[in-house]
Amino acid sequence: MLGEYAITGGRANEIAASVELGISSGALPPGSVLPPMRELAGRLGVNPNTVAAAYRTLRERGLIDTDGRRGSRVRAKPATLAREAIRLPLPPGVRDVADGNPDAALLPPLADALAAAARRYARRPGQYGDDVVDPDLERLARAAFDADGVPAGPVVLTSGSLDAIERVLAAHLKPGDPVGIEDPGWGSLHDLVPALGLRVVPFALDDDGPRPEGVAAALDKGVRALIVTDRAQNPTGAAVTAGRAAELRELLSRHPHVLVIDDDHGHGIVEQPLHTLAGATRSWAFVRSTAKAYGPDLRLAVLTADRVTADRVAGRHLLGPGWVSHLLQYAVVDLWERGTLDTAAVARSYSERRDALVAALERLGVAARGRSGFNVWVPVADETGAVARLQAAGWAVAPGARFRVDSPPAVRLSVSQLASEDVAELARAVAEAVRPGRGARYV
Repeated sequence: MLGEYAITGGRANEIAASVELGISSGALPPGSVLPPMRELAGRLGVNPNTVAAAYRTLRERGLIDTDGRRGSRVRAKPATLAREAIRLPLPPGVRDVADGNPDAALLPPLADALAAAARRYARRPGQYGDDVVDPDLERLARAAFDADGVPAGPVVLTSGSLDAIERVLAAHLKPGDPVGIEDPGWGSLHDLVPALGLRVVPFALDDDGPRPEGVAAALDKGVRALIVTDRAQNPTGAAVTAGRAAELRELLSRHPHVLVIDDDHGHGIVEQPLHTLAGATRSWAFVRSTAKAYGPDLRLAVLTADRVTADRVAGRHLLGPGWVSHLLQYAVVDLWERGTLDTAAVARSYSERRDALVAALERLGVAARGRSGFNVWVPVADETGAVARLQAAGWAVAPGARFRVDSPPAVRLSVSQLASEDVAELARAVAEAVRPGRGARYV
């Protein structure tokens, strides 16, 4: 309910701004039901079409949802609410396995690479009109794509995977278009799609990647784009197998108009080979980030795509940021050319911890998923209760609600900050927290 908050305005943009202010200030918390359009129009003395236009703007900005007779309400995670703002503070003594950051001990040191970049920059400072993509970086990225069977295409740079996905979607889609995304899936992507005014169409996945029947159902609903994580899927750890990729490519061949985006953010931290869907349709994009393997603050992702998509993304990027810092590009070139990252050792470290946790949970009768990357997904009957009980036992886990649309409750455990000697203790705490019959009964 709106409570004491009064929506004001005489024009559509003013009404939308008033609602947005209420959301940002907290006066309209997630789930607040907005007045029916005719009712608000009468209250404000405006035409109902004016309120309809305001609500449409709010939907396109990812702030509200509208569901026919149920009316309009503030989204559970409106785009104005930063995801960090809904995190609970970590109590003293509680160990954090909710953190999705990579293990800092496995990241390569950047001092030498940044020094090399500075020396190169000193010889020839970057200027307007220079190549947007450093030729050495383009050569190295293209060689890696070729080695993994990614189709030929131009190389474009963005500031991370999410930036790349946003730009690709904006290059092809318009507000209201449906987009197929994994459920459960990357929480930031679940927020980005509605924030762009696009409509989320969730599809299920298993350890082998997106389930064909789920993708088929999404295609039957007319999705204009499909976003798939190839490896180290967040939060389940799924990795697309060769057989699953073949099934999906066959399915997509009957929908050549659909935009397919592959997210390979796990490159450099996984043992599983890549099986991409890139090229299965006319419009496609393949994104690879440096964040997980080299550090989240190294804001650079390499993107390749069909010519039209690449040209649209690169052209729009020129009108905004212009380019990704050449200093960052030079640093990445140095890291790649010197082979500073032992990818096999990094992947093995994450796999050993992840596999040990999954095995320990299974021995205790707890089903868990985690084929690649550093996340483990544990289905639970009572998500809120499980999170609370684990915190009381000294462990902070991520609630599955951050990653779900229609999929059942679960919690996510990240092994990136988990010491091997703590695996057994964590498994016992999880088994106790998800055991049926916990909690009080009220009669």
